[in-house]
Amino acid sequence: MTAAEPSLTRYAWLSIGAAVVTIGLKGAAWWVTGSVGLLSDAVESFVNLAAALVALWMLHLAERPPDEEYTFGYGKAEYFSSGFEGGLIVLAAAAIVWTAAQRLITPLPIEHVGIGLAVSVLASLVNLAVAVVLLRVGRRRGSITLEADAHHLLTDVWTSSGVVVGVGAVALTGWQRLDPLIAMAVAVNILWTGFRLMRRSFGGLLDRAVPAPQRASLRGLLERYQAEHGVAFHALRSRESAGRAFISVHVLVPGDWSVQRGHDLLERFEADIRATVPRAWVISHLEPLEDPVSLADEPLDR
Repeated sequence: MTAAEPSLTRYAWLSIGAAVVTIGLKGAAWWVTGSVGLLSDAVESFVNLAAALVALWMLHLAERPPDEEYTFGYGKAEYFSSGFEGGLIVLAAAAIVWTAAQRLITPLPIEHVGIGLAVSVLASLVNLAVAVVLLRVGRRRGSITLEADAHHLLTDVWTSSGVVVGVGAVALTGWQRLDPLIAMAVAVNILWTGFRLMRRSFGGLLDRAVPAPQRASLRGLLERYQAEHGVAFHALRSRESAGRAFISVHVLVPGDWSVQRGHDLLERFEADIRATVPRAWVISHLEPLEDPVSLADEPLDR
């Protein structure tokens, strides 16, 4: 975060506010209709609130500057937030399935459909507006926490749409079991979202490389330097850490180059890497091209 960029925690507060509002609206919709589909929607909003609170905590931690103990910073704290959110989604899906199964066995009529649906649609519009803001900021700032929260809210919007359609269909057809069946479909959908969030979080904690398009751009950059300057490269490695990228590479130059010439090339090369991969932390190692010892670390290549 630079002086020109505001703290990401303000967007976590926005998510918390949206969660509180939608809990009230969806809870009211369930109360007046008795729909288990709308109940499932309200339960997911509680998950949104819990996730937003954890996101606030982790974003605050992630913005702490590097120190003597954590020299690479605290950015990976964001992965704990998105992983926690994924776990909460899975638990919410299980609770929805359990509730819907009971209603499937013993169906109950839905009441005051018009009011309930109107309130639910209003809650979905709140979530949609907040999700668009979080997704735009999360992608621009490279925050997996805000992206995860945004995708969760967007999933909430789509599942709410399904519930609204289902409740309307029950009102038109009179088939009461359609409501819990749609609630179960909602549970399956949010379960998949939870799985994807957890998988991405675990990938970040396991030091997954930067995305494939950026890796291809890096290799293209290396090939250009090889052709223009007669140098070579190996041991190119990368990893992501919640909005930051860490890239290391060994650069082999002719042994008769001066230290200054090699240093100047590395400075240009690292600047080009940072232009190719935004927010990259680059570590390069200079080696003589003709020295066999320079090839001893080739096993670092994959």
